[in-house]
Amino acid sequence: MSITEDLAPGGPTAAEISTTVVRVLARYAGRGPTKARTYRADDLVAVLLEETLTQGEQTLVRVGCRDLARDARLALQGAARDELVGEVERLTDRTVRAFLRATEVDPDVAVLLFVLEPSES
Repeated sequence: MSITEDLAPGGPTAAEISTTVVRVLARYAGRGPTKARTYRADDLVAVLLEETLTQGEQTLVRVGCRDLARDARLALQGAARDELVGEVERLTDRTVRAFLRATEVDPDVAVLLFVLEPSES
């Protein structure tokens, strides 16, 4: 497989992961991202999220408190860690070895990375 095929979104698992991540984050933040796309390659699941910020976080960005808004968003993602990891493990039938997250507030984009234990095959 080429790298492009490995990273291309698709398949029911990728769509299920996107939907599940949005649902979990909505429960923690009061609203979920409006756009989500999941990419899978070998031992990595990457979920790209857009339009993630709540109205309160957007206000913080507008008044110049970008770091506070980013820290709040990262804290919410961290609070949801166990549930997010559990859902990705359930959907991929693989153990998550590491969960990493990055977020930017302008543009409003976040990435959640799930590093999976190597498969036995």
